[in-house]
Amino acid sequence: MDFNTIAWLPLCGGATAVGLVLSFLAFRRRGAVAGTRVAAWALLPLAAYLTNALQTLWTIGASIVTFVTSLVFNPLVWAGVAVAGLSVVLFMVSGVLRGRTLSIGRRKSSKEPAKAPAQGPAVQPSANKPAAAAKPQPAVGAQKPAKGDDDFADIEELLKRRGIS
Repeated sequence: MDFNTIAWLPLCGGATAVGLVLSFLAFRRRGAVAGTRVAAWALLPLAAYLTNALQTLWTIGASIVTFVTSLVFNPLVWAGVAVAGLSVVLFMVSGVLRGRTLSIGRRKSSKEPAKAPAQGPAVQPSANKPAAAAKPQPAVGAQKPAKGDDDFADIEELLKRRGIS
């Protein structure tokens, strides 16, 4: 079906006339705001015909329909879609690998020990200091919080002492 085989003026004029009747009914039942809005929508088909925008919309719609039908029924197009999908997957994998490579490089550089100035023999802690000065040991069965949970360790301890946890 071609654009020129359809009588567009009567079709668009009829759609506009029906829309204006509906806008009058909306004006009487729901007020001026609703009636004005329906009238604005009703005038669009006639405006599209008079400005030749209707032919442009027809061409766009026909192109979209042609593309979709050629996509569905053409195996060569499906191969292109598969290649595009593979490309997206490779981009995602390269991003993950890049992130891992950068984090491994940071870990290696941070693990290198700083060279201390040459001193005498290492100082041993005295045996006279009480062992209780060390960090308190968690209760049996209690799990040690992860490194990111250090901020909440005090709160968790307080809640445990009150019997809330």
